[in-house]
Amino acid sequence: MGALQCNRRTAAFALAGLLLYPVAVSLPMIRVDQFGHHNDASILEGTATLLSGGHVLVGVVVLLCSIVLPLGKLLSLLTLSAGGWLMRREHRALTYHFVEFTGRWGMLDVLLVAILVAVLKLGDMVEVSAGPAALAFTACVVLSLLASASFDPHSLWSDSDLVTADETSDDK
Repeated sequence: MGALQCNRRTAAFALAGLLLYPVAVSLPMIRVDQFGHHNDASILEGTATLLSGGHVLVGVVVLLCSIVLPLGKLLSLLTLSAGGWLMRREHRALTYHFVEFTGRWGMLDVLLVAILVAVLKLGDMVEVSAGPAALAFTACVVLSLLASASFDPHSLWSDSDLVTADETSDDK
């Protein structure tokens, strides 16, 4: 499979993830029912609540791992795969290293929701369930993983993407 075809696939996965991302962070991620009262919270609302409630460390971790890093990773993959040849090699390398780094830390909310649901199962007192954003966020995670897996890093080091098929056939 050619680098150009891999990069098109990467761009498609990254773009799909970026289109789904606003839904994933704005819809309710978790629903807590306690004593007949229910409370829904999206990632954006949860982050704002944590920060305003004085839980700065946890709020910053959620902000970085759930909003900044995943968005940066998807944008970087889209940039590298769709127009990376416009960037200098050094910038391509730094962007690719950013993608590799964020792969370890981005989108931890799905795991966080699973752990929170397991920890807070207190019988009839509190019921915790995943909201509709959990499915959208999981789809974003899968699309991000597919974009990363389909990206060909060798294309970063060659300027062969600049040469079109017509130019190649003219050289023969």
